[in-house]
Amino acid sequence: MLRFDPGDMRVETTRNFRVWEGGGEYNVARGLKRCFGLRTTVVTAIADNSIGRLIQDLIFQGGVDQSHIRWVPYDGVGRTVRNGLNFTERGFGIRAASGCSDRGNTAISQLEPGDINWDVIFEEEESRWFHTGGIFAALSRTTAETAREAMDAARRHGTIVSYDLNYRESLWKFMGGHRRAAAVNRSLVSKVDVLIGNEEDFTTGLGFEVEGLNSDFSNLSIDSYRKMMEQLLSEFPNVRIVAATLRNVKSASRNDWGAICYCDGNFYQSITRENLEIYDRIGGGDSFSSGLIFGLLSGRGEQWALECGAAHGALAMTTPGDTSMATLLEVEKLMKGHSARVVR
Repeated sequence: MLRFDPGDMRVETTRNFRVWEGGGEYNVARGLKRCFGLRTTVVTAIADNSIGRLIQDLIFQGGVDQSHIRWVPYDGVGRTVRNGLNFTERGFGIRAASGCSDRGNTAISQLEPGDINWDVIFEEEESRWFHTGGIFAALSRTTAETAREAMDAARRHGTIVSYDLNYRESLWKFMGGHRRAAAVNRSLVSKVDVLIGNEEDFTTGLGFEVEGLNSDFSNLSIDSYRKMMEQLLSEFPNVRIVAATLRNVKSASRNDWGAICYCDGNFYQSITRENLEIYDRIGGGDSFSSGLIFGLLSGRGEQWALECGAAHGALAMTTPGDTSMATLLEVEKLMKGHSARVVR
């Protein structure tokens, strides 16, 4: 998508926007490329007009391979196809961050099984990891089937599959609500190796019940998380790792931030960064995912991977835009406890 950012203003009162590229899977691919130096590609569909070419130019800057982008002919006004727009303000203090999506009838929402030759990606190009999520699955009736087709192809070729639940109430509102979301997600999680989410994703987006949980999900304890993860792994034995970000929102500008994961009967918890100052929270979870994936792919163990993801997500929220501007050196320094003292 193309994100319109009003900076310090509100969407409804600003006269100027900055633009960034963004999207759950793309943000992960870009982080793995720009911060961690891995070769990545994005599979998507873009309407071939000036907005689409602006998105392409931003992707060029991110270094993500574009060979699997489907360019869809544009009809001139968007009657049949268009590109998604996302208007998001950062929030400040007691004013929460908020977004307004304008993404109906997009090229990517019309992707369906048979459109992509997944065997080329997983066999000929020997991709080691495939990542998708609940936002893509919610875009239309066909996108969940496309994700399922991709997962099946990945598993045939021994490619690791990760899935970020990424529950968004607005996307499921007219698609069957949270019950439909849970049904779709459950059908896809049965094909996943690494599952990523947060407390709302696991409860509302996947349908797990936690007794006594507040409506804003603010009181889920580590022990409750552990029990829920054990239940999840029991129900979905194909899932090897389940990971979650922990965010205690004190204000839009200040959060406690950490992460946990469960793997092979072992429970891991990252450092909790209390009172983390937030510049732009959008994309923090995606940057966590890319750090976690890098750590697992590099064979450094679950604890290192978890700390890497938590540190990368924290750094990503100190800069504007959906995507990370952090370097691997900065991530490693933060993991070692270095301060924010000026470097010169």
